[in-house]
Parts: sequence; structure tokens; C-alpha cells
Amino acid sequence: MDLLFQNLVNALSLGGIYALLALGLALVFSIMGLINFAHGELMTITAYGLILGAGLGLPFGAAVILGVALAGLAAMAMERIAFRPVRGASAATLLLTSFAVSAVLQVLFQNLIAARPLPVAVPRALAGTLDLGGLRVGVLPLATILGTGILLAALALVLRRTRVGIAMRAAAIDFQMTRLVGIRADAVIAAAFGLSGLLAGIAAVFWVAQRGSVDPMMGFLPVLKAFIAVIVGGLGSLSGAVVGAFLLAFIEVGLRALLPPELLPYREALALALIILVLLVRPQGLFGRRETVR
Repeated sequence: MDLLFQNLVNALSLGGIYALLALGLALVFSIMGLINFAHGELMTITAYGLILGAGLGLPFGAAVILGVALAGLAAMAMERIAFRPVRGASAATLLLTSFAVSAVLQVLFQNLIAARPLPVAVPRALAGTLDLGGLRVGVLPLATILGTGILLAALALVLRRTRVGIAMRAAAIDFQMTRLVGIRADAVIAAAFGLSGLLAGIAAVFWVAQRGSVDPMMGFLPVLKAFIAVIVGGLGSLSGAVVGAFLLAFIEVGLRALLPPELLPYREALALALIILVLLVRPQGLFGRRETVR
């Protein structure tokens, strides 16, 4: 029972991180048709922001606010400098631009900060455990689950009840019509990038707290997993991105728990094989529309 509960907690914790990243990717894609592969560098910026905050003597909470704010500002700067000039270009151009931004930022991290991993100071309290009715659960996974749940609820509220959120949802459905009714395209897209940066920053805090270090390539793997989650959920579907993220996390944790030791090195390949099976049944994703695929 303890093992089952621990695996459940691990899957929910990992799925929460994937969900925050996938939502950021899906939000930008639904409006611009862009998969931003520089999203992972926003995580790295957040982690370096945590180190900067610690160097300035800030408490961990203030360092988190600093790191997440830097990610949001960096995302908006990224949109203004790199993506706005190529807005309306082909999907290939947008994709190449995102790869170029990612590569440039990685080179800057390596040459201006450090090419090797740097330790990130995390409060000792996050490394502890809690006793929940005889079941032991780590403080960090529990904080990740609770934090993700609150953020997902807050994001749903923002998208449904605020003017900016409603404008982003309208732009995701029909961007041209949204512009025709007088909503400023620049403001909507900048807000979407800023929100995606904040989501990436918060996900980075949870991810770094588990790793305890940051390096220039830190964001590549989690954002790749988040991209897979977006595809599985259905391109353009925010709820699908969340479902795809948790599905991927449950598959990964389940395989890690159930596979015999000799097959564990093939865990990632088996997880992707299961994802391919899902896409064979639903080529457009779990919540995607066939028009999106075409």
C-alpha cells in the first residue's frame, strides 16, 4: 500500500510539472500556431534567478518571486524581439526561430554564466517527509501537487473571468475575428507569452528543487516531455495539454515501478511506444480536432 501511494504521489507531482509546461506551450500555440522550443530556457533563467536571489541574500520565497518574474519578462522580451518580426510567417520559419532563440540562449548561459552545473540552495524543510495516516509522503512532492492544483485552478479562473483571459481564449478560437472586434493582437500575444513564462518559471522551481542544480541544458528534457503531452492532448487544447501531461507522467512512473530491472534502461522507449499507440487510436490527440491535424 505504501509503495502504491508513493508511486501515485510521484506521478501526480511529475504530471503537475509537465502540465504547467504543457499549458504554457499550448497557450502560445493556440494563438500563434507556434511551438516555442525556447520554453526550456525560461526554466533555466528561473533557476539562475534563484541563484542570483541567494547571492543577494534574499530568502528563498523572495528568490522564487525573482526567478519567476525574470522568466515572465524574458518570455515577453523573446516575443517582442524574436517572434513579433516573423509573425504571420510559415510554420517552418516560426519553428526555426524558436530553435535559434533556444540555441542563442544556451550559448549565452554557457559563456556568460557557467557551462557546468551550479548548485541551487533549497530549504531543508522541502527535503523532509510527512506522516499522513500512517503513510509517509515527501514534503516536496506534496508541495508540487498542491501548488500545481492551485495554479491550474487560478489559471482557469483567469482565462474564464478576466478580460485578458477571455481575449486569449477568443484569440485561440479565431484570432482574425478577435482582431476585427477591436482587441489588440500585440497585447494578447504578449500576455500569452508572459503567462507562459510565469508557468515555465513556477515549473522550474519545482523541477530545480528536485534536482538541486542548474545547467544550460536543464530545460530541454522537461519541455520535450511537455511537447509530447501537448501532442497527446491535442494541439490547441489547453485541457488536453493537462490531461496529456498527467497521462505521460503516470505512464513513466508506472513503467518505473512495474518493469523488471533488466528492462528499466528501455523505460523511455516503452513510454514513447505507449504514447504512439494512443496517437494511432486518436491521431488528432485526445481532445484535438481533426481540422487541427490537417
